[in-house]
Amino acid sequence: MLTIDPLQVKMSVLHAHLLGAVAPRPIAFASTIDIDGNPNLSPFSFFNVFSANPPIAIFSPARSGRTNTTKHTFDNIQQVKEVVINVVNYDLVQQASLASTEYEKGVNEFVKAGLTPIASDKVKPFRVKESPVQMECRVREVIELGNQGGAGNLIMCEILLIHISESVLDEHGHIDPNKIDLVARMGGDWYCRASGPALFKVAKPILTKGIGIDGIPEHIRNSKILTGNNLGQLGNIELLPSYEDVNHYKQSGAISEAYEVYGKNLNKLENHLHHIAKCLLDDGKIEEAWKVLLSAEEITQH
Repeated sequence: MLTIDPLQVKMSVLHAHLLGAVAPRPIAFASTIDIDGNPNLSPFSFFNVFSANPPIAIFSPARSGRTNTTKHTFDNIQQVKEVVINVVNYDLVQQASLASTEYEKGVNEFVKAGLTPIASDKVKPFRVKESPVQMECRVREVIELGNQGGAGNLIMCEILLIHISESVLDEHGHIDPNKIDLVARMGGDWYCRASGPALFKVAKPILTKGIGIDGIPEHIRNSKILTGNNLGQLGNIELLPSYEDVNHYKQSGAISEAYEVYGKNLNKLENHLHHIAKCLLDDGKIEEAWKVLLSAEEITQH
């Protein structure tokens, strides 16, 4: 395993490893304005939300690693402590990337990137019309993390107003991940599209208390077929199926073929049942997977 001491490598190398490892990162397409009213627009992937009450987002326009200069976004916020954070979706990603060009001060990135500025309701900077979600923010605090190239500047923003395009909402009024089609930054020139086959669900143990992986029988826990993710799914169940449920499932014919084919070879039968359970887990059918696995209990007792 490669081990890196941040104090012993060039900053550019460290920066590349950090961005490659900590990813994907959401993008804050930050709109600011200077004291003279000149707009600026630039994307930043050192960004996330950190509180809902109060609603707080933080992004970081870092110092240039090459010249140690600060970003125009940072300079503007020192003058006018307001910002609009626009999210970046797939339809917007090329224009957002173009806006990241280090144009001279005073150059309007809205014009360069071909985007439409629209007036905000509570702050001076403009919103990006093409962005599906726009957050008007007041800057509460600026934390400078250093004065050398690559040092970040944390812009702590209180969200005053959120504008959401109805086109990205589902029938319940929630943001649909496929409709909003967000993108995120990876390392180097790589991006990630957060929609389509890339999406998957993981049941959150908020109102439940799973048995844990340590509660899984040893012969299942040490399976050569099931992965760590599979064991995590199995450990998230609160109550195992009853003996009656397992026996009824076994007699239903769902796995009878496995017993007919491999019944005389216990090792192969157990491996086959674990393969069946893995397929069920990959489809999110956790309770059924448990029934398959527990049906093999008698095999392990031989």
